[in-house]
Amino acid sequence: MRKLALSDEILLTVEKPARYIGNEVNMVKKDLSQIDIRFCMCFPDVYEIGMSHLGIQILYDMFNRREDTYCERVYSPWVDLDKIMREKNIPLFAIESQDPIKDFDFLGITLQYEMCYTNILQVLDLSQIPVYTKDRTEEHPIVIGGGPCSYNPEPIADFFDLFYLGEGETKYSELLDAYKENKKNGGSRSEFLEMAARIDGIYVPSFYEVSYKEDNTIESFTSINENAPLTIKKEIEMNVSDTYYPQKPLVPHIKATQDRVVLEIQRGCIRGCRFCQAGMIYRPVRERDVEVLKEYARNMLKSTGHEEISLSSLSSSDYSALKELTYFLIDEFRKDGVNISLPSLRIDAFSLDVMSKVQDVKKSSLTFAPEAGSQRLRDVINKGLTEEAILNGAMDAFNSGWNRVKLYFMLGLPTENEEDIEGIAILSDKIAREYYTIPKEQRNGKVSIVSSTSFFVPKPFTPFQWVKMATSEEFLEKQRFLNGKMREQLNQKSIKYNWHEAELTELEGVFARGDRKLSKVIYDAYNSGCMYDAWSEHFKYDNWVKVFEDNGIDPLFYTSRERDFEEILPWDFIDVGVTKDFLQREYKRAVEEKVTPNCRQACVNCGAKQFEGGVCFEG
Repeated sequence: MRKLALSDEILLTVEKPARYIGNEVNMVKKDLSQIDIRFCMCFPDVYEIGMSHLGIQILYDMFNRREDTYCERVYSPWVDLDKIMREKNIPLFAIESQDPIKDFDFLGITLQYEMCYTNILQVLDLSQIPVYTKDRTEEHPIVIGGGPCSYNPEPIADFFDLFYLGEGETKYSELLDAYKENKKNGGSRSEFLEMAARIDGIYVPSFYEVSYKEDNTIESFTSINENAPLTIKKEIEMNVSDTYYPQKPLVPHIKATQDRVVLEIQRGCIRGCRFCQAGMIYRPVRERDVEVLKEYARNMLKSTGHEEISLSSLSSSDYSALKELTYFLIDEFRKDGVNISLPSLRIDAFSLDVMSKVQDVKKSSLTFAPEAGSQRLRDVINKGLTEEAILNGAMDAFNSGWNRVKLYFMLGLPTENEEDIEGIAILSDKIAREYYTIPKEQRNGKVSIVSSTSFFVPKPFTPFQWVKMATSEEFLEKQRFLNGKMREQLNQKSIKYNWHEAELTELEGVFARGDRKLSKVIYDAYNSGCMYDAWSEHFKYDNWVKVFEDNGIDPLFYTSRERDFEEILPWDFIDVGVTKDFLQREYKRAVEEKVTPNCRQACVNCGAKQFEGGVCFEG
């Protein structure tokens, strides 16, 4: 019988104690006397969000297949438990064994979004691991980061011993073998970091030095250790049909954000939207074999008892065997009451047919992501979606019984003008007008259009990585202008307008393209009480403003500044396959309002061909 790290008394005083006790369905248990490596996998947000993350489930399964390794998990304690742990000096613990994380060999932290950076420090602090790499000794775990934000790790580089750049299936075994060998030989922490630096895809920040010009741009980025290469190439798993995938995924005790079986049908995206980082860093598209996916579906539904299965990819409609897979899932599992969820679909006859089979049309809404309100701006961002296609898709849906539509747009896109912003209101109204062309007796009640705007944040490794981002004041002005235009529309009563917070977006923009100077800002913000920044009720904007001022750093330097092509960018040492030359060509095409065909229409030599597989070699 394992002993829980928290007493019953504490568990009864916190919200959702099930977040901390473990013992979920399919949790891995191992005999610690047979283990050489203890690895704790962390998602620096609350349990319900972390448990919904497929990447951690894949790595958890992969590591635990090794007989010499035990992979456990930890999530950010919610604010109530955080307070108790500090007061009672309880070290943060892993869910499986309930042992303190400071006793592990590795702490691996998933970097899913920029606004979790202060939570990383919370996890380190509560674990009683020194926050800065330079302060750690032989007795502390190796702290490793991976995930989307590791494609610009510089703002948090001082807190990590190493970063794994790319997909985890390829080099983690080599890294763990190196650790085991170093441990057996009585090697030191620094000797292991040198071994790690020689492994492809591994970045050890302490082995590099950054110098700055007087204008605060980067003068040079140099390696100061002979084991550390000047360029680090992302790791990519080319054979996605024959690699690790959790067929007995963990099932949480409490409702998670994504409480369902997740089938990852492909990686990458053929579309090439110029604002989308994922579409660039996960190139080329690699599809999973449909027969393999059918087998996964059977096994995962059986091992979890879940009643919903979701197809995961950046653009599901582009998966070549989508029809075969979807109709198989419907025929095979609908009799068992299993729901099928199909996010990121283009609205066409096939999609509507499938959705009418798997959803209650009266309850569900259809989702379109035009991203921009005018065709001109959709061409700028290379969103291959015409107004005609949107209106036709909506009309087909209305004729099939739907009467609720969700629309997603961005404000602050490069070259945007007032006409583009007004276009969001006009397009929302045009969709409502389409509905009312249906004879009254054939309509399914009133139409409901929900239009949401988020703010555009330029991201590394996109054609827009050089552009100026709008300030929070400019964002709010755009929002007010659009809100006014929404009220002018004929069908304004049928249109609901939602928007995001501008100040939070501004901070995300700072970290997205930030450099090493920001680590002190993040550290000071954390010490001033900033934590769970992505949660609006916990976001302390004034604290952030003060720490930027105290550190003499102007956030607008990172956001509201156009970069030229010659400037050294903080992430330039990373090679994601997509070349800088391609990104610059795409930026110029954006300014010229030219559309670039998708990968299946024509190869535009983005650089991803070097990986020798996927969509680049189809046919």
